[in-house]
Amino acid sequence: MTPVALHTVVEAAAYFIGFRVFLRERRRLALPVLADADRSVWIAVAAIVGAALGAKIGFWIEDPLTAFADFPSWQRLLEGKTIVGALLGGLAGVEIAKKIIGARGSSGDAFAFALMLGIAIGRVGCFLAGLADHTYGNPTALPWAVDFGDGVPRHPTQLYEIAFLIVLMIVVYARRDAFTVAGDRFRFFMVAYLAFRLAVDAIKPVPYAYFGVVSGIQLLCIAGLCYYWRDWPRLGRILWARN
Repeated sequence: MTPVALHTVVEAAAYFIGFRVFLRERRRLALPVLADADRSVWIAVAAIVGAALGAKIGFWIEDPLTAFADFPSWQRLLEGKTIVGALLGGLAGVEIAKKIIGARGSSGDAFAFALMLGIAIGRVGCFLAGLADHTYGNPTALPWAVDFGDGVPRHPTQLYEIAFLIVLMIVVYARRDAFTVAGDRFRFFMVAYLAFRLAVDAIKPVPYAYFGVVSGIQLLCIAGLCYYWRDWPRLGRILWARN
């Protein structure tokens, strides 16, 4: 099996497992906003469509020179996708859908563990895909550097992300009783993940297309973190609250 095919298989497993975890969390948490079956379907569809659009738009923002190199040809525009764009797009899709159908309350807590686990599994596929996936880090002399096939030891940023997400899942579970505000599990995940990506993308060979200092992904991370800025103090206190 080729690295690209293996990545596809692992990615499919990530989607399947993530969806099963979402269904379990939806039943376990019994969130009022997802209690109605029809409303739940609309929110799920909005999340999927928003994530798909966000993933593509995020790619266009990440590397506009590549994405629009053959414009108006559309093939190049459909090539890439980004997790950060998918997360922000899914968030936007759900919020828009809830306003349209008049749904009140947060639905994010049902997605938190599903996203953390799904992304972690997906990054295994990214790591196995090697150079073809373009998710590796810059060259480094650190002892855990990985040669992805070109003879250059690099930061295994996919493994960094997997380790981060595992620790994040442990923290969220350990502090579960401290999440007293509906939606804070999801907000905590989003803020932590966006902050992590803002930092780790600084050691990736990505185009710094904006002002020569930040990449498109980092710009999206900053935008997402600003969206949640009112929640930062409360989310920070969750780490130190007594259960």
